[in-house]
Amino acid sequence: MNQSDLLKILESVKAGVLAPGEAIERLKHLPFEDLGFAKIDHHRALRQGFAEVIFGKGKTPQQVAAIVRAMLRQKDSRHNILVTRASAKLFAPVKKLNRAAKFHALSGLITIERSAEITGKGTILVASAGTSDIPVAEEAVVTAEVMGNKVEHFYDVGVAGIHRLLAHSEALMRARVVIVCAGMEGALPSVVGGLLRVPVVAVPTSVGYGASFDGLAALLGMLNSCASNVSVVNIDNGFGAAYVASMINRL
Repeated sequence: MNQSDLLKILESVKAGVLAPGEAIERLKHLPFEDLGFAKIDHHRALRQGFAEVIFGKGKTPQQVAAIVRAMLRQKDSRHNILVTRASAKLFAPVKKLNRAAKFHALSGLITIERSAEITGKGTILVASAGTSDIPVAEEAVVTAEVMGNKVEHFYDVGVAGIHRLLAHSEALMRARVVIVCAGMEGALPSVVGGLLRVPVVAVPTSVGYGASFDGLAALLGMLNSCASNVSVVNIDNGFGAAYVASMINRL
């Protein structure tokens, strides 16, 4: 539920279209609903502009399904539902709850799209240094789309062949925010940041040989970037990068 939804309920009560008791029924789970094993923050969309996101890893299929069911019960909510770090096993009971549910196997995301409204003011561009970084990049792409943004992407444009990146110069210059996913030494975000005047969100990935330390080398390299418009999220956190980029794109 967002501010517009809440205002409609109050106006409906004022106009006599909606009984106060029904209004209370719709609002009673604000600010959260206690399922025993989880407390669903139904108030989050009102505070932050997007509904609570479900982190799937470590949850049972039954738990994920129960949380999704409770979110779907919010009749006045038009927000899309997103489950991260999911699997086909977690998806099975969710699909039974809603036919619109989709499982994005490459990124490990489950989505239920209830609104196709574009709320971002510009384009979020997602780039990956290598093909092995695509799963993390796809997590960013799908998340940004579900959060109401126009998204473009291009993959395998790392510094080992910088001409591949420069071939997309026009798209880079059009973007309002850029997300760059890279493993190994994590150099690509610095290059992109040095070319652009917009925010660059860097995502270190756990891709590389032994001395990359499962993404730690890329993380440290990005944190030490000399491009001042680069900020960094955690290793493999394509979701977090897209969330931040989406907030920037709404400003």
